[in-house]
Amino acid sequence: MSDTVHNVIIVGSGPAGFTAALYAARANLSPLVFEGHQPGGQLTITTEVENYPGFPDGLMGPDMMDLFRKQAVKFGATALYKSVDEVDLSKRPFSVVADGERYSARTLIVATGASAKLLGIPTEQEYMGYGVSACATCDGFFFKNQRVLVVGGGDTAMEEATYLTKHAARVTVVHRRGELRASKVMQERARKNPKIDFIWNAVITKIIGKEENGHKKLTGVELKDTANGTTSELACDGVFVAIGHQPNTSLFQGKLKMDDVGYLITQGRSTATNVPGVFAAGDVADPTYRQAVSAAGSGCMAAIDAERFISHHD
Repeated sequence: MSDTVHNVIIVGSGPAGFTAALYAARANLSPLVFEGHQPGGQLTITTEVENYPGFPDGLMGPDMMDLFRKQAVKFGATALYKSVDEVDLSKRPFSVVADGERYSARTLIVATGASAKLLGIPTEQEYMGYGVSACATCDGFFFKNQRVLVVGGGDTAMEEATYLTKHAARVTVVHRRGELRASKVMQERARKNPKIDFIWNAVITKIIGKEENGHKKLTGVELKDTANGTTSELACDGVFVAIGHQPNTSLFQGKLKMDDVGYLITQGRSTATNVPGVFAAGDVADPTYRQAVSAAGSGCMAAIDAERFISHHD
């Protein structure tokens, strides 16, 4: 264990984590960032980002996160390719164990993000970013006048399906049951939309695609009827998985206050958690928006909150 007590340790390296690192670095706090098992966060599995302000021509997700990292490091942040295994928030300075090594921090910013729940079929990962997506607002634009499927039966699925009708020619909701579990308002909105239809009692068992000009292209899916087990193929251009998100907060169970799903609860209009000196930024505390730009904004807020906390307490 090093004797160094870091001003700020940031757990997570998506837009929230690296924006927090940038602001903390520019405040001369020399933040330490643990990038985790998915450096760059969810943007690293997104092909092109076209809705981030300041990039009118779009940018590949991994390239964008590389720029975030470089900017934070340029101003004095240290980024380590380590995963945090354990935290002790019972006293300050806080204790953080990453890849077996212990670190101390006056403040901690949790920016571990959330992970989209996926179908768990082998071909899903193969076509992620090449027709398979977990975010309609991120990727819907790429499916103008095409046919897409939305998997799920809750409010998220209905929201995604309704949003996608702004771009796609046809949106088909595939649900494993015979009725939706979405709220009545969301159900009615989807049912009344002439661009949306439904396939009931079915699950996707395989993503079908081909190579085209050196790139993978999704061409359809294999469906299995949950009632009789028969399979069939359905042609489509895209599949949006909308079965929910899971915040990456297992590390903080019993240590930080969270809701029933696991999202960290912050106080008022700040990023402060229930433990003084611990702040939450990005998707880990945001079940509503889940956008790169809103995550980055909350990363800025967390860094400012941490800076003010240190100035008042240390």
